[in-house]
Amino acid sequence: MEREEFFIQEALKSAQEAYQNGEVPVGAVIVSGDQIIARGANAVIRLNDPTAHAEIIALREAGRVLNNYRLTETELFVTLEPCTMCFAALVHARIKSLCYAAPDAKTGVVSTGVLDQIKKIFNHTITINEKSGIIGATSTKLLQTFFKERRGAGVVERDGLESR
Repeated sequence: MEREEFFIQEALKSAQEAYQNGEVPVGAVIVSGDQIIARGANAVIRLNDPTAHAEIIALREAGRVLNNYRLTETELFVTLEPCTMCFAALVHARIKSLCYAAPDAKTGVVSTGVLDQIKKIFNHTITINEKSGIIGATSTKLLQTFFKERRGAGVVERDGLESR
């Protein structure tokens, strides 16, 4: 198993945790060297926090573990391409590289072309590796299952409030 695949599989474990908690199933791990130092699972509903994306949760934990807000020489592995908010946080944390499993054509910072438009404002560059294929398909299937189940249960969002 490739290194990237191993760590994305670990991130998928966190995505499963989010799924079981009724959250959008996205998971992330932050790695220093070859050791996972932080994990994150989406928790926006549980925490009533719109910033509680898997990447942000993992960044917060990694900062505590390293006792530093700069996470230089660390790598983020995430099951879904980060949004603009999360990517900006990765830049500010000085993450060295990003590897994501599934692209996000709707809100992903790379797939939407947003990164090309804003990268000149950043003072740090992150190496980006999309690791799709089987891993991306697994992540995408989990997300599709989640949203299909929610639509089937009549869960919709109106005016920022979910009906559960």
